Amino acid sequence: MSTPAATARAGAALPVLLAPRGAGDRLTALFWRRPGLLAALLVAPPLLWLAVVYLGSLAALLLQSFYSIDEFSGLVQRDFTLKTWAELFSPANLDIILRTVTMAAAVTLGAAVLAFPIAYFAARHARGRWKALFYLGVMLPLWSSYLVKVYAWKLILAREGIVTWAAEGVGASAVLNAVLALPVIGGNSLSTSYLGTWLVFLYVWLPYMILPMQAALERVPASMLEAAADLGASRWQAFRSVILPLALPGVIAGSIFTFSLTLGDYIIPQIVGTSARFIGQAVYQLQGTAGNVPLAAAFAVVPIVIMLVYLRIARRMGAFDAL
Repeated sequence: MSTPAATARAGAALPVLLAPRGAGDRLTALFWRRPGLLAALLVAPPLLWLAVVYLGSLAALLLQSFYSIDEFSGLVQRDFTLKTWAELFSPANLDIILRTVTMAAAVTLGAAVLAFPIAYFAARHARGRWKALFYLGVMLPLWSSYLVKVYAWKLILAREGIVTWAAEGVGASAVLNAVLALPVIGGNSLSTSYLGTWLVFLYVWLPYMILPMQAALERVPASMLEAAADLGASRWQAFRSVILPLALPGVIAGSIFTFSLTLGDYIIPQIVGTSARFIGQAVYQLQGTAGNVPLAAAFAVVPIVIMLVYLRIARRMGAFDAL
C-alpha cells in the first residue's frame, strides 16, 4: 500500500501534458513579442480610411479644378487646362475671396478679444461649482441646433427685433441708426448688414476660442506672476510680459477653429447679411445651380491652401500644444 508521500513523488515524476496551442494563443504570443505589430494593425484601418476617403476626395477635388466647362453645352470638359484657375482670379471672384478672408480675420480678432477675459476668469479665479458652471455655459450653445441659432439671430437683429426694441427703450435709436449708416458694414438693419453677419459668426464660433485659451491660461504658473509682482511690475506689465506670451499658443489654437470655420461656412451669410457672396456660397451655388463643378472645385481649394499656410505658422508658434 503506497503512502501519500510516495504518490506525490510519483506524480511529480510524470510529465505534465498541456493542451495543444490554438491560433488565438499563437496570435497573442506574437503580439506580445512584437507590440509594434499590434499598434500597426490598430492604426491601419483609420489611416486607410483617411487616405482613401479624405485625401482621395481632396485629390479628386484638385483634379477637377483643372477641368473646364463648355460655354455652349454646359458640360465638363475633362481636358487639363488652367482656364478655370484664370477665371478664379477674375476681379469678381477675387472680391469673394477677399471678402471671406476679411470676415474670417475680423471674426477671429473679435473672438480673441471677447474670449480672453472669460477664459482668464475661468482659469485663474473659477473653482469648484463656478468652474462647472463655466464649462456648462460655454458648451450649452453647442448643444442646440445650428440652424435654429442662426434663424433666431436673424429675428433678433431684424428691424422689428429685440435689438431695435431695446435701443428705442433706452433712447439709443440714434446710435443704432448711425452704426447702420456706416459705409460697408452698415445696411437697412443689422440682419441685412456685414455687421450682423459678423455678430452671428462671433456668437456661433466663440466657444471654440474660449476653451483653448482657457487651457493655455491654466498652464501659466502662478509663481511667475508672483515673481513679476516682486520685481515691481504693474498688472499691465505682468499681462504684457508674462500672461500674454504664455497664452498666445492658446489664442492661435482657438483662431485655427474660428478662422477655418468662417472660411468654409455658407449658411450664416445666406441667412444673415447682404446678398454679397462668400466662398462657401460660391461653392454651393456653382456646383448646384450653375453646374460649374470645375470652378466650384477651384474655389474649394482656396480655403485649403489658406489653412495649410495658417497651420504652418500656428505650429511654429506652438499653438498645437494648447489643443
